[in-house]
Amino acid sequence: MSPDPRSRNRRPKRRTLPQEAKAPVPTRPSSDDAHDVAYFRRHEDDDPEQHIPGREALLSWPATVRAKIAPTLIAVASAPPKRFAGGGRWEAMHGEMAGYFEVRVDGPRRHHYRLFCLLDYEAADREKPLLVVLDGRDKPFRTTLDSSDYEAVRALGNEYRKRNPRSLA
Repeated sequence: MSPDPRSRNRRPKRRTLPQEAKAPVPTRPSSDDAHDVAYFRRHEDDDPEQHIPGREALLSWPATVRAKIAPTLIAVASAPPKRFAGGGRWEAMHGEMAGYFEVRVDGPRRHHYRLFCLLDYEAADREKPLLVVLDGRDKPFRTTLDSSDYEAVRALGNEYRKRNPRSLA
């Protein structure tokens, strides 16, 4: 028997795509990207000052609290947030507050400080996703915030999402 001229071990060549076609084209910011920290600016027609509730709350708190919150926001934004092991300082909220996050810091005189945030992947004209600071609240040790406080934060979140491009400071 004569040898078969066709090699049995030969595999068909794979077609390779050009290098540009292999990488997926990003269509919008991803939750795996580092985030930019931004502050929500209220956009009220009858208010020429247009308040920035998160920044106003933060600036009203003691310097020791601000000194803990600022590095936490930066660390969370650069981690990115879904990969950040917060050690209790960055927490996802549950129940009616699902989709919101809070930065938690204990302050002087047995007082708790909370900064409420959203993650935004839909903001127009932004290459990076946003970690948006909406508002802040403080409360005495071993107490809870009132449901009206959470309702106010959700209202700010709805106001923020209503506009795109977003109203940011």
